[in-house]
Amino acid sequence: MFTGIITDIGEVSRVEMRGDMRARISCHYEMAGVDLGASIACDGICLTVVEKGADWFDVDISAETISKTNIGANGWAPGKRLNLERALRVGDELGGHIVSGHVDGVAVIEEMRDEGGSTRITLRAPRALARFIAPKGSVALNGTSLTVNEVEGDRFGVNVIPHTQAVTTWGEVQPGDEANLEIDTLARYVARLAEAG
Repeated sequence: MFTGIITDIGEVSRVEMRGDMRARISCHYEMAGVDLGASIACDGICLTVVEKGADWFDVDISAETISKTNIGANGWAPGKRLNLERALRVGDELGGHIVSGHVDGVAVIEEMRDEGGSTRITLRAPRALARFIAPKGSVALNGTSLTVNEVEGDRFGVNVIPHTQAVTTWGEVQPGDEANLEIDTLARYVARLAEAG
């Protein structure tokens, strides 16, 4: 489990296809304290550390994960920067919201405009996921916990404050970019209960 509070920006340094995709990610984490088998959310995707060095870790990424995330459309090439978050430990501060790292789909950035120091971003969600997104609810986009401002059909808006832009990759996005979308787990269960009647 994660919180959607990004703790590092990593960079893809190597990609290999060996059945699954293996990616090497450079980071600033103290890797001596990260066990093999640990989970790290990479742009919101929960991935398992399978090898590590002083300032890098390797992950294997299945075809299923590639097909459900922005890796499938954009690929991960050397130089790609990623939002990173280590798994939540008991006693850690829960500053965002509960995030599983299981990406539900991909949202497309349609519009961006400055509002004061912040940037308002409008995205289009896959139609099947749009019903789970509610004003003042939470979503995880590229692993970042964000509050939904407004919803209109399958379009929704978020504001990204200057601090978030500075400590994540949100300061680098452009219209047309695709973001990994994880809907709020609570929204999923509330909708399921409503269907059950």
